[in-house]
Amino acid sequence: MSAFQYRNGELYVEDLALNTLADNYGTPAYVYSKAAISESYLAYAQALGERGKICYAVKANSNLAVLQLLASLGAGFDIVSLGELERVLLAGGEPGKIIFSGVGKTAAEMRRALEVGIACFNVESAAELEVLASVAADMGVQASISLRVNPDVDAQTHPYISTGLKENKFGIEFQSALAVYERAASLASLKVVGVDCHIGSQLTKASPFLDALDRLLVLIDQLAAKGIVIEHLDLGGGLGVDYQGEQPPAIADYVNMVLQKLADRPQSLIFEPGRSIVANAGVLLTEVIYLKPAEAHNFAIVDAAMNDNIRPSLYQAWQKVLPLQENIEAEERVWDIVGPICETGDFLAKKRELKLQTGSRLALMSSGAYGFVMSSNYNSRGRVCEILVDGEQAHLVRERETFADVIRAEKLIKN
Repeated sequence: MSAFQYRNGELYVEDLALNTLADNYGTPAYVYSKAAISESYLAYAQALGERGKICYAVKANSNLAVLQLLASLGAGFDIVSLGELERVLLAGGEPGKIIFSGVGKTAAEMRRALEVGIACFNVESAAELEVLASVAADMGVQASISLRVNPDVDAQTHPYISTGLKENKFGIEFQSALAVYERAASLASLKVVGVDCHIGSQLTKASPFLDALDRLLVLIDQLAAKGIVIEHLDLGGGLGVDYQGEQPPAIADYVNMVLQKLADRPQSLIFEPGRSIVANAGVLLTEVIYLKPAEAHNFAIVDAAMNDNIRPSLYQAWQKVLPLQENIEAEERVWDIVGPICETGDFLAKKRELKLQTGSRLALMSSGAYGFVMSSNYNSRGRVCEILVDGEQAHLVRERETFADVIRAEKLIKN
């Protein structure tokens, strides 16, 4: 059941009215449900059991309190930068449960990750492999590695979030993987432990995952014939969520399909979910500043903008818009929900049937993933606050930025 429900015409998150949060903390604001995050993570963890580990994709939502919650539940973490590594450590994540992905790891990032003792590097190119081997050798340690293999599987998703086709920048081409693995196995400072792939995001069918798994199993058998033993198989993340009536597989059903295909093979499994853990656990609250009816379009100008949530502009993402108060006395019209930024592309939703007044408050649903983490200070706007709700208790887990915060790193030239 969703953590966001109407009670007597008021939209609630768990046991708190969202209007109360808007009164106390202002708008715009991101609000997350502790219960919803926990439920989604545990659906993965309980389905997988002792067969492997769940490494949450930090890029989806990197708030320290969210990471702290997931660490307390036993999660591992999939990171793509030094900053994400430091966030996970600060939040209490175990280094031995961290997987380092990403196409552009620097030697300095590798060194820090080796210092703290992360579980594995997902290596994405032959060039990266050589740099990691050199860094590990200089430090006198052995780096555990998995190669991210690009299986050339069509995830049938938006081209900007597709990562498993041969034209994408991610991973090593399938036909080159065997040779790169042989090179890795020849380097004393590297230890081959896994095979990894991630084919895209917001997948609503299991078939692309299973197609990719079939290709990885062929590779694992080829590696075994060369004497290279694979300990774990990392299927990445990408399972979709319901934004606009999509019907992705249930988390437990998806994990069970993979387990059945793996059968009695000895490899452990790693999943790197992000969106499917946090997306529907969060909303973005906003308030109508002005109503601007026009012949061609009716514009509702709100205080949230594309700098707060760029997904609609960047991906043409569709997110449900719900009023915090039902049944207000206003005429229902079709509205475009737009922000105050000086860009035509500054919109959060288009063509929505809503009853609105100046001062109406709205919730942009399914905002827990790729929302705040992709926000910016464009137009010198401060980034918004983040609130984590636990039952009747609200925790301010990131303060709203002031103008002083926005310009803190800037300096005037001294004449």
